[in-house]
Amino acid sequence: METGTEYGGPLAVVAASAEVLRHPEADERLLTDLERARAARFRREASRLDFIAAHLLVRLCAARVLGTAAAGLTLAQNCPDCGRGDHGKPYLPDHPDVHVSLSHTKGVVAAAAGHRLVGIDVELPTRDGNPPEVFERVLTEGELRQVEQHDDPQRAFLRQWVRKEALVKVGRATLDGMREVDLSGLPLTAVDGSPLRSRFEDLHLLDWDDEQRGATVAVVAADPPSLATAAVLGA
Repeated sequence: METGTEYGGPLAVVAASAEVLRHPEADERLLTDLERARAARFRREASRLDFIAAHLLVRLCAARVLGTAAAGLTLAQNCPDCGRGDHGKPYLPDHPDVHVSLSHTKGVVAAAAGHRLVGIDVELPTRDGNPPEVFERVLTEGELRQVEQHDDPQRAFLRQWVRKEALVKVGRATLDGMREVDLSGLPLTAVDGSPLRSRFEDLHLLDWDDEQRGATVAVVAADPPSLATAAVLGA
């Protein structure tokens, strides 16, 4: 197993839910009672499995950072607004020095872990695209002009959406205040198709289009993040 010292920054992984669930360390019994109760509330089995896969993947990422086994890690969540522990920012109660983040959508999950602040988001494009009112609710005027002039406005919007969602997860934005964060100075398209690396204030951004799974992913972190799917999943 790799040790955490091998990585210069936080690990970021995106995978199909089925890939994670096939991993030899990805045992549903690793989930806490609260996590299992939350998973059981999903009406669709596919959504339940996405939730489980994301909560297992973040353990796998944290285990690689710590150089330990995923089976020894407990994941908890806390909402700073209501104080409840069934949602909100995830953390490792026994390892407060490690930051974690997770995200899941239909059939695709993402997770990140590192010794400093990190947030990750993954999204799939909607079948009919997002209506103009959603663009206006999320984007600043400068961002809106950029997106509307892009060759693929829906994909360009999704790029800014996952970036802002990741910023929400590190406390630099709120869901109701996305329009207050201006990312118009960042590129929307990679020239050579490789992941985009940029900066927002004091944070490092890494985002990319996962063509295999049709997903758009963004990571924001205090340290430069690394893609580590092969190291974590053995892919």
